[in-house]
Amino acid sequence: MDLYQKLKAIKDKYDRINEQLSDPAILSDQTKYIALGKERMQLVDIVEAFNQYDTLIKNLEGNKEIIETSDDKELLEIAESELEELKEKQINLEEKIKFLLIPKDPDDDKSVIVEVRAGTGGEEAGLFAADLYRMYSRYADLRGWKREVIDINDTGGLGGIKEAVFSLIGAGVYGDLKFESGVHRVQRVPATEASGRVHTSAASVAVLPEVEDVEVDINPNDLRIDVYRSGGAGGQNVNKVETAIRITHLPTGLVVQCQDERSQLKNRQKAMKVLKARLYDMKLQEQNKEIAQQRKLMVKSGDRSEKIRTYNYPQNRVTDHRIGLTLYNLSEVMEGELDELVEKLKLADKTEKLQSTF
Repeated sequence: MDLYQKLKAIKDKYDRINEQLSDPAILSDQTKYIALGKERMQLVDIVEAFNQYDTLIKNLEGNKEIIETSDDKELLEIAESELEELKEKQINLEEKIKFLLIPKDPDDDKSVIVEVRAGTGGEEAGLFAADLYRMYSRYADLRGWKREVIDINDTGGLGGIKEAVFSLIGAGVYGDLKFESGVHRVQRVPATEASGRVHTSAASVAVLPEVEDVEVDINPNDLRIDVYRSGGAGGQNVNKVETAIRITHLPTGLVVQCQDERSQLKNRQKAMKVLKARLYDMKLQEQNKEIAQQRKLMVKSGDRSEKIRTYNYPQNRVTDHRIGLTLYNLSEVMEGELDELVEKLKLADKTEKLQSTF
């Protein structure tokens, strides 16, 4: 099937969906109506591109016909000149359409749970983990996403964190942040370093799509739930009531905890949300394992054992090792200005998918 036929089939499907959306039987079934509405939205850009492509092809054919049949010299010159312009437009539009035809990750529209953990590097790793947590929080603010803290375990002292687990709620969050999963490395002079030597430390980031109950089935018998008192810095910050929750999923050994809320029920709900996301992520990792091994980029492999990005403070430099991108605006990046990094990673992923699809 050539590109035109593929687009025509999508346009026909789009028209059928429009007819269904005006069907009284569908209008009375909200579940079907919402599902069809989402499907229609996913096709809008492709259909608009097809309409442009259809007009372009007809103009090309019209100009070719003039060139083949007309004896008017002036008209021939105009037709030949336009034909070259139309051919160039065709190449550009076909490239755009191919990008639009790349299958979309069904999880891209979901909200996410982000886990940031200090790695090697002692106190400095904890400080860097706190910086990453702030960076993603600032980015979420700039994008207008809602942020909810699930669990934060600080290191005390200088304000570092051992780990932070939080959700970011909004449209398309996973599609923007899924490439942040991996090991992040920092090179800088630690606040605790008297001699001024640059140290290297690391933190890991996991970005998990939030899941619905229907996507992950958890047997209650597979769970061990422990209740304990929330920790804190002492005094009034220590909860005297057992509201913190720790859930262990026995078959996998996964452990999640939440102590952010004063309510045991709310902590339990948040912890279950994290557990479902982790189990779903494990399922995705297994499904993508073979594909990941074949792909050159680390962009979507989800392999979190590899270093994906380096933040070099002395040079104000941030380097993403998967796509060979280096930017000299580290200070802005740490303030949450991640748009350029995010867009370049998405483009690299699409380009690679394009090469394997067409």
